[in-house]
Amino acid sequence: MTTVYIVGLLLITVVAANIIHLLWPVLPLAIYQILAGIMLSILPIDTHAIVLEPEIFMLLIIAPLMFNDGQNVSFRQLSQNIRQILSMAVGLAVVTVILVGGGLKLALPQHFTYALAFMLAAIITPTDAVAVKSLTTNVEMPKNVNETLEYESLFNDASGLVLFSLATGTLTSGEFSLGHGVLTFLYVFFGGIIFGSLMGWMLIALRTTLMRTHVDIGSIVIPINVMTPFAVYWLAEEMHLSGILAVVAAGIVHSILYDQLRLTSSRVQNATTTLWNIIASLLNGFVFVLLGVMLPEVVSQTLTATILKLALLALGLYLAMSLIRYLWARFKLVDMHSTNPKRDGLLLALGGIHGTITLAMAFSIPVLTESAQLATRNQLILLAAIVILISLTVGTLAFPRLLPAKTKNYTNDEFQDQLIHTVQYAIDELSESPENKKEQALLIDQLSSQMTLTFQMTLTFKINRNVYDRLASQARGIEMQTLAELRENGVVTAKEEQVYNRMIGRDALMHSQHGLFAFLRIWHYRFKWKRLSHKLHKHHPQTFAQLQKIHDDKTLQDKSKAVRQQYFDRLESIFNMTMTDVNEFLDEVQTSDNVHEVAMVRRMYLNRQQTLDRFHSRGEMDINVLRTLAIKAFQDEHSYVQQQAAAGVISSDLANALNEHISNDQLVCIQSFED
Repeated sequence: MTTVYIVGLLLITVVAANIIHLLWPVLPLAIYQILAGIMLSILPIDTHAIVLEPEIFMLLIIAPLMFNDGQNVSFRQLSQNIRQILSMAVGLAVVTVILVGGGLKLALPQHFTYALAFMLAAIITPTDAVAVKSLTTNVEMPKNVNETLEYESLFNDASGLVLFSLATGTLTSGEFSLGHGVLTFLYVFFGGIIFGSLMGWMLIALRTTLMRTHVDIGSIVIPINVMTPFAVYWLAEEMHLSGILAVVAAGIVHSILYDQLRLTSSRVQNATTTLWNIIASLLNGFVFVLLGVMLPEVVSQTLTATILKLALLALGLYLAMSLIRYLWARFKLVDMHSTNPKRDGLLLALGGIHGTITLAMAFSIPVLTESAQLATRNQLILLAAIVILISLTVGTLAFPRLLPAKTKNYTNDEFQDQLIHTVQYAIDELSESPENKKEQALLIDQLSSQMTLTFQMTLTFKINRNVYDRLASQARGIEMQTLAELRENGVVTAKEEQVYNRMIGRDALMHSQHGLFAFLRIWHYRFKWKRLSHKLHKHHPQTFAQLQKIHDDKTLQDKSKAVRQQYFDRLESIFNMTMTDVNEFLDEVQTSDNVHEVAMVRRMYLNRQQTLDRFHSRGEMDINVLRTLAIKAFQDEHSYVQQQAAAGVISSDLANALNEHISNDQLVCIQSFED
């Protein structure tokens, strides 16, 4: 079994766990990924082949994760909160490693040397902002505490990794000098920051030069961005600097670039952000799935009594770290601008949830000799895993009880209802212009997908076929009544009324609930048409020859095209006149209970408009016209939302959600015209 196959299996497992969490978000995502890994371990695969070398693991997993964290932070906020960051990410991290590592050595001197104790403390010290976010999705975390946890998780990873490297080096060499250790720490720490910053600026200069001369060449600058953490980490390690701090510094420098670019190079920025979100999600999931795969093997090689000892030790380590975090906040060693110090201190202690970096460092432990009972790699990995599980479990149980539930003052049905009204308003405004009909039709089809495509899965499960059939039948009745009035007033001819009625009947047949019956009837009509054509050719050969001659004659053919153009223009004009009454009817009957069915009826009529447009011979689309119409249409959507919010019809939260949704749709729509 090849390594590529195993990695592919792990990634598939990550995606499967993400899907399960999406459908049933009862447990944190990390728990689902660990359970998925355990289930994967049941399959007949060689789990030993999955274990990566520590150096490779740091390069392929930790480096890109830390770089992404760095480039997601705002340098302005970073500079404004530098004291808070130094307190949590450096001061608290170093104090925790010293106290926990020293306490571990004093409590279990027969099992831990100082180097091993400090290495374990460095592994379990870093916190995970992703894990915290997964536990606080449905609760209102105070902003000051949330920001403190985010900044801490970014830089205490680097502090923990540097301390981990020093402890690992001491453990493997067996030598440690305080003076040499301090100098090494300073060289590794600040040297990594300086080197990463310089590399970041050089790569940014390269990217900006390319974009300035060739304008958003995403196929080149995006791969450069993705390869940056690997290159920076490898070069820094070759110079015996901290590769992790180097990639963090390079990431922060990239965040400065994004602040400077602002709205320029928007396509590259959006593509880069999306790609890194996917990479970070997969790498985080990869680590937890890998833990799940390895847990059964680790547990099977460990005695039950040893597992119980490890569990008790992990619980003691977690409680000790939580107490240190609580006291750090209560003694105001970190300034959180708190109005409720006791509550915020408790939340800060519970927010010390461990995750990806802790696991990654545990997997990076070198293979140790079994000279002591706990000095084995598998047992240390298991100990770190239990600490992670304890922190996740405590957070899952505690946060919902300490924090109010996150609520929004609108439902998903209300959101969709208002979105449909918003899109329909833009379509109506667009249809009023008599010009650029071909571009209008294409854009209308794009806009109509806002109403149904986004909620396609929801519609599949929520659509009530009886309600839809009744609404569609009523809409067709109004359409036929309007058509009859137009005929009486002399607006349309008898022939046009007859043809348009057939079009209505065909739509009714195609959208009937009896799909098989409709299919057979359509083929029946096609068969009758072919028989008539055959009879015309057999019994009236002269007439058929005349028709064929007309078809072959270029002048008459052009005239026929002009007549056909005029013919379908008339049908489209009739369609626009009848749709005015149909839209008024749908607006009147639409409620929160039938919003999905009304959307499907609207989609049916939009499909008919597209069918009419396909019969026109109008040449190529004008991209500039399409782009101009699209910008105006989305401006109309934003204006409608603003009007509804000003009139008190919708709340500010719903208006913000709609505007965000519209802005994303606008970006995708306009980019589709450029591709």
